[in-house]
Amino acid sequence: TPVLTAGPTPRVETADWKFTLKIGPRPVKVWNWSEFNALPKTKMTRDIHCVTTWSKLNTAWEGVIVDDILADAGVEPPTDFMLAHCFDGYSSNVPLADLTTGKAMVALNYDGQPLPRDHGGPARLLVPHLYFWKSAKWINGLQFTERDEPGFWELRGYHKYGDPWREQRYTND
Repeated sequence: TPVLTAGPTPRVETADWKFTLKIGPRPVKVWNWSEFNALPKTKMTRDIHCVTTWSKLNTAWEGVIVDDILADAGVEPPTDFMLAHCFDGYSSNVPLADLTTGKAMVALNYDGQPLPRDHGGPARLLVPHLYFWKSAKWINGLQFTERDEPGFWELRGYHKYGDPWREQRYTND
């Protein structure tokens, strides 16, 4: 699988890793690495699709589904939109409906091993039913936003939603 990134690969140590859930600018809950790893784990085997036209079938992931993150924080979703934030300043917008009901997770393991740094380790968002740029690497938080705010690639001409079955690669697809 090719490794594609918007910039250099950050070195994120688990001792320094934190995950923050925000409503607008307000942090609601922050987990450190051990607290986050104590949340319920879910396994998921899914096909993934890159905007550069490759797919990888039956990829095996393990992590914390977004529903369990919200439940642990005691948060009822206040809006229908979220931004994923990452250690390298990257962000990606994903509608809440595409993150909940078991559709998405913060992945910690791939193929039975801790997530390699080049592939977003120690943790990345996994939204397998959308193009893989939505599965933001080196995730450090999710933020509820009032509207569907474009993230890094969306501001640079990529499609706001990114459905691989509709080939939504670029803004007007």
